[in-house]
Amino acid sequence: MKMSANADSKTVQTLEEAEAFTRTLATSHYENFLVGSVLIPKEKRQHVYNLYAFARTADDLADEISDSTQSLAALDAFEADLKACFQGEARGPIFVALSRTIREFNLSIEPFQRLLTAFRQDRRQNRYQTFDDLLNYCQNSANPVGEIFLQLFGYRETKLIPYSDAICTGLQLANFWQDVARDARKNRLYLPLEDLKKHGVSEQEIFEKQFTENFRTLMAFEISRTQTYFDRGKKLFEFLGRDILLDVRLFVAGGEAVLKAIRKIDYNVLSQRPILTKKDQARLFAREWWKSKRTFLWR
Repeated sequence: MKMSANADSKTVQTLEEAEAFTRTLATSHYENFLVGSVLIPKEKRQHVYNLYAFARTADDLADEISDSTQSLAALDAFEADLKACFQGEARGPIFVALSRTIREFNLSIEPFQRLLTAFRQDRRQNRYQTFDDLLNYCQNSANPVGEIFLQLFGYRETKLIPYSDAICTGLQLANFWQDVARDARKNRLYLPLEDLKKHGVSEQEIFEKQFTENFRTLMAFEISRTQTYFDRGKKLFEFLGRDILLDVRLFVAGGEAVLKAIRKIDYNVLSQRPILTKKDQARLFAREWWKSKRTFLWR
């Protein structure tokens, strides 16, 4: 379900209609991981729909428009609508709905703009020379989501940001390693070129899905390094209350489960995409629910 923020501006007249639109968009998308989950307090759920609708639509503008010039122009127009929204002039259903979220939780425009920066970068750049370059991308593509999520639940202490960033970066990296073959079909390579050179892997081998011992070693290195980000971010658990702890624990557990699934297939992400089954997800939920409950029994 795709549309620009302006496309339905004439048909959506009320906040109720706008929020129905974002709710439908969020709950019908195949990647709605924990979006609007029953774990999220009911009073926050619509706001999560609104935020998801913004990110999903921007992602589609970057990914689903074949012409780069048109895609970048669409993202520029989307940012203009974002700025108008923050100035109290919301246009289109996504921004009409988002305006209430921004107002009620006093959100800053900066994380939203960083997300748009990352979406533009996806159109302009398809290789990363160093791991630091990739981390800079994650600073815009993933970390703002965690910052907004914390603000939505009233956590604004600056000391929490490094832990949140570590979790979000870990999730982004796990997604990259899960999707090496899928991204290669789009001529995108998130594995840092310096790492390919160090481990003796060529781009051509990846594009031709040649699984070698060198590639296995490369992926083992990336998986191990990604785990350190989850380990660092788990410090955040100590500062969270009942309203959000289980959700965050599940995000981390899901990311770690992806890393485990990659290890299980001996790092051969070129031949198959590791996924979490419904059974895996249910097992994760039960485990993290119990850990969260035990946390508050001990506090």
